[in-house]
Amino acid sequence: MIGAGLLPLVIAGCSSSGSETAPVTGSEELLQDHGFADIDAREIIDRLEALPVAERPQNLIASVTPSSVQLQDDAGREAELPLPEGQFYLSVAPFVETTHECAFHSLTTCRGELRSREVTVSVVDAGSGEILEEGTRTTHDNGFFGLWLPRGITAELTCALEEYTGSASISTQAEDDLTCLTSLQLT
Repeated sequence: MIGAGLLPLVIAGCSSSGSETAPVTGSEELLQDHGFADIDAREIIDRLEALPVAERPQNLIASVTPSSVQLQDDAGREAELPLPEGQFYLSVAPFVETTHECAFHSLTTCRGELRSREVTVSVVDAGSGEILEEGTRTTHDNGFFGLWLPRGITAELTCALEEYTGSASISTQAEDDLTCLTSLQLT
């Protein structure tokens, strides 16, 4: 989910991939007030994703696009930080019965069905067959688990919970690729 106020934050035009040295766009005060001063986009994402739902800021919308994390608070302040160069963040909410549509993950408002559940995950590069991720993950309190993947790939993501399994094709190549996968049904 993406807040309507965040749409103007998307930067158009030619630019290099996000890098750790790229400047922050927007309000330094927003970052300071929310405890994000002097940390990068990856740390902001990981920190917010790990928070219990009850502790997530009610006055902040934080959305992940393929190239940045975008923040907006209830004072109307906005900030955008680039993702680390060559990296892509995908938040996954596997489900059995209930889901919602989403394109760009909201770290503060998206909720999935399977909260705090242990799932088995594998990500296999579609081109090379290389296993990019394999192992057990525990979904966060919001029902999602996050994957930091290489930019520029297509892959097959498989997830299993008890006797339920599901797979989905994923991509980290385009600026409109999903950062919020909510269509991975486990059957």
